[in-house]
Amino acid sequence: MVKAYLRYEHSGVFGVISSNSNVLYDASGKQVITGALENIAFWNIRQGTQVATFSPELASSSSSTKAAAEVTQIALAPGGQQLAAGYSDGTVRLWDIASRSCQVTLTGHSGAVICLGFSANGALLASGSADTSVIVWDVVGEAGLVRFKGHKDAVTDLALIHQGSRLISSSKDGCVKVWDVTLQHCCQTLIGFKGEVWSLAVNPEETRVVAGCVDSDLRVYAIRNPDAADAAEAAQGTATAAGGPAAAAAAAAAAAAAAAGSDSEDEGGDVRMAELMTGQQQQQQKARQHDVLLFMGLVRRTGQERVGLIRYDARGGLLGVMGAGKGLEVFSVRSEEAALKKMKRRKKRREAKTAAGTAGKAAKTAAGATPGQAAAAAADDDADDHEDAAAAAAAPQASDELGSVLVLTSKHKLKSFAFSPAGGHKGNLGQVALGLVNNSVEVALGLSNDSVEVVDVVDVREGSYESASKLELPGHRSDVRCLALSSDDAQLLSGSNAGCKLWDPLSGACLGSIDTGYALCCVYAPGNRHALVGTKEGTIQLVDVGACTVIHTEQAHSGAVWSLALLPDKSGFVSGSADKTIKFWTWAVTTVQQQQDAACAEDAAAAAGKKKKKGKKGQDDEDDAAAAAAAAAAAEAVVVRQLGFIQARVLEMADDVLCVRVSPDGRLLAASLLDATIKVYYVDSLKFFLSLYGHKLPALTMDISSDSTLLLTGSADKNIKVWGLDFGDCHKSMFAHQDTITAVAFVKDTHYAFSVSKDRTLKYWDLDRFEMLLELPGHHGEVWALALSAYGDFVVTGSHDRSLRRWERSSEPFFVEEEKERRLESLFEADLEQQQQRQQREAGGLILGPEGGSFAGAGAAAAGGDDAAAGADGVAAAGRRTIESVSAADTIIDALDVAAHEAEKVEEYERELRAAQWVAGWLAQGSQVELSCRVATLLLRLHHAQLTATPSARQTLVDLHKRLRAAVQGLRDTLGFNIAALKYMQLAAKESAGVDEGDVVKAARRQLLAA
Repeated sequence: MVKAYLRYEHSGVFGVISSNSNVLYDASGKQVITGALENIAFWNIRQGTQVATFSPELASSSSSTKAAAEVTQIALAPGGQQLAAGYSDGTVRLWDIASRSCQVTLTGHSGAVICLGFSANGALLASGSADTSVIVWDVVGEAGLVRFKGHKDAVTDLALIHQGSRLISSSKDGCVKVWDVTLQHCCQTLIGFKGEVWSLAVNPEETRVVAGCVDSDLRVYAIRNPDAADAAEAAQGTATAAGGPAAAAAAAAAAAAAAAGSDSEDEGGDVRMAELMTGQQQQQQKARQHDVLLFMGLVRRTGQERVGLIRYDARGGLLGVMGAGKGLEVFSVRSEEAALKKMKRRKKRREAKTAAGTAGKAAKTAAGATPGQAAAAAADDDADDHEDAAAAAAAPQASDELGSVLVLTSKHKLKSFAFSPAGGHKGNLGQVALGLVNNSVEVALGLSNDSVEVVDVVDVREGSYESASKLELPGHRSDVRCLALSSDDAQLLSGSNAGCKLWDPLSGACLGSIDTGYALCCVYAPGNRHALVGTKEGTIQLVDVGACTVIHTEQAHSGAVWSLALLPDKSGFVSGSADKTIKFWTWAVTTVQQQQDAACAEDAAAAAGKKKKKGKKGQDDEDDAAAAAAAAAAAEAVVVRQLGFIQARVLEMADDVLCVRVSPDGRLLAASLLDATIKVYYVDSLKFFLSLYGHKLPALTMDISSDSTLLLTGSADKNIKVWGLDFGDCHKSMFAHQDTITAVAFVKDTHYAFSVSKDRTLKYWDLDRFEMLLELPGHHGEVWALALSAYGDFVVTGSHDRSLRRWERSSEPFFVEEEKERRLESLFEADLEQQQQRQQREAGGLILGPEGGSFAGAGAAAAGGDDAAAGADGVAAAGRRTIESVSAADTIIDALDVAAHEAEKVEEYERELRAAQWVAGWLAQGSQVELSCRVATLLLRLHHAQLTATPSARQTLVDLHKRLRAAVQGLRDTLGFNIAALKYMQLAAKESAGVDEGDVVKAARRQLLAA
């Protein structure tokens, strides 16, 4: 008989604040939106709590060989009612914030989605990916419009401008491209960057673009307005027809100013520019009339690292530039008037400097040249200075519009940032000098240690800022290295290099944080009121779980404490360390001296003061002394009795101890050593019992079954071995994981077990049959820890991705053979999809990138020039062929075949229905009654179910029933009348012939007897 098992399903993930995606504010500015692995989390800034979670509906995790895709980028639509999320598998999901539901899943990229951007009206969405392509999606139609293929490396950032008619994209290939979405082609390519272009930003007015690459300079471009440019071109044509070449040159200068989107230059500057323009310059100006981006200049940053992210605030008054390190520089965007003033000051300084240089140069020239040569040189210098001054005075430069005002430095590396759409808090208005309306900005920093910090900039002019709040409690700052569940499964303790945290395993709520140092192992003490934590420094710390404090610290070992195990009789515990010792500890009640708090001392002093007032006046000195003595007595240390532990025995080992376990019957102690052996001792006498060999690398984890008969070990050689504790024989050795096995655990009172590994999977085993039951992917990093509930109804795992995942046992049964078939089918489909993607990349002449994208090397476009970059541009369909799409197409074809077959049946049935209507007509005419009856009977026998189930056939059946009964009754009456008439005529004929009826009967009888 085939054995059935109960399935374990992924039921929740917690402990993640912000993963590898960017952070955003919602439309109100009261909540921060972060990507938390495959989920999207909404956090209340003021309360520091998670208020909502968007989780995609995924297939059963046991039927897939890979984890759910991680959120890599999020973008909020204009109006804040819709949220777009890009994932590591190339999909884009659109979420409705009000209903918290996924409206549509868009599949088009073959690599991770790196950037997203909505158009100003929210009708279009653009996505850039590591597969070097950019796709424009129709949000309303829920379909892809076009795929732009022109970049040679991953697309890093993008922006839709002019109501979605233009798209600007940057890439690691060192290019910035402008795409015409309407005509579906690349209309401009910007090169000349020193390396990868990491980010770009467009101001809310869509007049400026700021791009950043690997150097410390920001490149600012003016966005050409197509409408203004067309109007200027029309004016130029009119001026040419009316006023000749001079007027045409002036109109060309005005067209250039209109195309750049700047109205700041004066009329005199336009005239001077028109006069200085040569024929070649006019041709270049005419050729650049179709450019969307016009270079304005460079702005130097304070930081020297590469640019990580550039963003404008909602009003366009501030520009934030995040570096690849820990700094965020804030630039102030000057108004048009302020930019003109700065330009004029710069112009005056330049003119003064030029005049001084010209005078000195003229003096040197006049000293050694003839008067004619000196005059010619002076004229040339004046012309060059006039050209430089005219070019400099044409329009404000980038440095005139942007000015650095503040540099925010975090303790941790920055990952992303976002400006609040609501501006600063009202409480900061009182700190603003000169009665400014709003002189504060709220910045949310996504830190690389999985936390979000909110910073209030108090006064931009002074460059001061202060931290308002931090979202860091509900998550670890680094890997989760150890887990422990209480005996009643009500609490979960997790440890990392920064301390321990206490959780509710069912709801995922963080109950508290405990500063314990680098925790390597932990276990709950009997009673669940205390817990033990072993650290990397060699200490064992006793934690009061209720108070979330460390009440006792013991320097137990000189090396890292790798393992702790409770004794079954609850009398103590065992610790194993890298100092090659195993120590036995027993529980004890210790006395600790603690200082009385200040409140008690104040109460004692007050009591002494009251006593002083009641005494005599001559005893003031004595009363003062008594009061001082009372205060000193109140401040003295008090003795407190609390739980502790003392060392009982020590067992010296030959090598570092990696793991220790005590059998549930309390008879044996198993220790895993660094020399890849497992030693088994008797607990009572510490005598050697067994030595288990077989692992090629050290066994990092092990566990003993509840009946104390099996020992399960997991090693760095990727194998698990099942040993018998009676004779020490190896029952089975199985290749379990693709990487180092980090933790194993038996289900209580069974021989079922779980194992986790650095290959990011959790596996479920039946060790009686020595076969794997389930493979449960879910984590996005190495899985370090495993904690199993008392009855095996759920299991919790901790990982390098800082997440804690809960897997619950469901009531759904499954069979091992079916699971094997599903895993093989999933592996085959994944391999087939990879082959298809590889063939597509090879067909396109590209090579496979490290993140699944294809590229031709950074800087290839810059090396090949503008023509080489433009020659590689292409447009393709937005969809992507996947196993799901192919299977869906097959399903559609099958559905069409079924529909065609059903259509044939419907057509046949419609013919029968028409025949029934004809029968009703024949019966109404009174012709062919017998034939009509036979046809109606045959139709009812063949199509009774269809006729009764079709509402449109009801009237035909009713008419047929009435007419058929009347026609059959009339036919019956006619036949009866005719038969009676024939009998009467027969009798009359016999009587006329004189034939007696009796004679006829006798003759017939004689014939029968004779025969």
